[in-house]
Amino acid sequence: MVFRKPPDGGWGWVIVVVSFFTQFLCYGSPLAVGVLYVEWLDAFGEGKGKTAWVGSLANGIGLLASPVCSICVSSFGARPVAIFSGFMVAGGLMMSSFAPNIYFLYISYGIVVGLGCGLLYTATVTITCHYFDKRRGLALGLISTGSSVGLFIYAALQRELIDLYGLDGCLLIVGALSLNILACGSLMRPLESSDSPPPEKSCVDKVPDQYFVYHEKEKTVEENISILDKGYIDEKCANNMPDYKQDSILNKNVLSSINVNEKDTYKKKVVEQTNFCKQLAKRKWQLYLNYWEETAVLFKNRVFSALFVAILLFDIGGFPPSLLMEDVARSANINEDDYPVPLISIIGIMTAVGKLILGILADFKWVNTLYLYVTTLLMMGVALLAIPFAKSYLTLAMLSGILGFLTGNWSIFPYVTTKTVGIEKLTHAYGILMFFAGLGNSLGPPIVGWFYDWTQEYDTAFYFSGFCVLLGGFLLLLAALPCWNACASQSSKLPPNTYSYKVASSA
Repeated sequence: MVFRKPPDGGWGWVIVVVSFFTQFLCYGSPLAVGVLYVEWLDAFGEGKGKTAWVGSLANGIGLLASPVCSICVSSFGARPVAIFSGFMVAGGLMMSSFAPNIYFLYISYGIVVGLGCGLLYTATVTITCHYFDKRRGLALGLISTGSSVGLFIYAALQRELIDLYGLDGCLLIVGALSLNILACGSLMRPLESSDSPPPEKSCVDKVPDQYFVYHEKEKTVEENISILDKGYIDEKCANNMPDYKQDSILNKNVLSSINVNEKDTYKKKVVEQTNFCKQLAKRKWQLYLNYWEETAVLFKNRVFSALFVAILLFDIGGFPPSLLMEDVARSANINEDDYPVPLISIIGIMTAVGKLILGILADFKWVNTLYLYVTTLLMMGVALLAIPFAKSYLTLAMLSGILGFLTGNWSIFPYVTTKTVGIEKLTHAYGILMFFAGLGNSLGPPIVGWFYDWTQEYDTAFYFSGFCVLLGGFLLLLAALPCWNACASQSSKLPPNTYSYKVASSA
């Protein structure tokens, strides 16, 4: 398949619109799962740590399975994957309305919905990158705000649906809304080349294989000569026999000659296929070795190693507020009637604002994107440490807005990764970092919930979250200090293929 040059417009803007609504529809409920989390606590009576696994799986499983999602999109295309994933998300949400216990939700909401969201995220990003080159940053920024807008709207929508139809009715309606992903996916037309159609087959090539009696049974000259010799000897012997015996012997000779040649051909094919499998195994093994060698080289990069620790700690500590903030307000004895806008909605809309503003700042040449990312981590750590001191809706709303804005640093994370490892290693490095981000998303809310189950209050949990984010920020700041470059320049000659860290610190 040959792709045209990205048009940077035209049907590409349709792709941007449908990708925006796809992320809006698939991520709206999982990101606003904090509203459902409170209801599940009352419905099943399980601990906060055990119940938090539902939302953490829904948001983390897609990142954990990002390599599988990429393979699916590469093999089948964005449109089929988007349509299939739409059925997964809608089906998982509807199945969750019939959940008899929390363990059923782990599968229906956590794994099925989470994996569907991961597939849809990969499909939307891939198809958008195919259609845009010069405006790729703008296009990706627009579609990424779909999840944030979905969080803002679905938080209020799910609460209203629960009041009107109950938890089960809410999940059924939200699942039905997710079926609109099928319409969005059907518009994700692949960017194929229409100028060079594949050559048509000749009339002989169009004949099905089963009509060729000697298909793949071509003989060499020596084999044909031996067959003719055998036929001549058999003919001389057959002249002294009756006609019916001659016919039967002739048929047997023809069949036996064909069987002998079939056996020879079969043996040759077995040998060829065995050699092919051996060569393929060697190539695959070499690819695996190269992959792990490249991974080892990445972790020799001081800044990349610190970035890997920072993203893991950031997701362990920074993701729980979006899931647990509603329960934090209820634990502080704040009545739901006292605040008009859900705290999760505030986080969602400020995340969209943060993505846009931080993305714009990253485009300025005088802004060091690595230091900008470190600043957001340190500020988020301080905000998390301040949550235990917030005892009113106003202070919780302000902290929710700050946390949401700082969570928008996801938009500059690809910039930071590129400046750290270079554009040629971006795909490899970004996949590794997203895996650990998904691991942090999956572990963060249950850990915070277990702290509550242990201490019966959220203060210790958010002290732990703030400490994790601050630790990741300080480690990344320490690794990015310019003094390391001065020490490296004074050292002896670097061996070949040793990676320089200058790019990372001067980004």
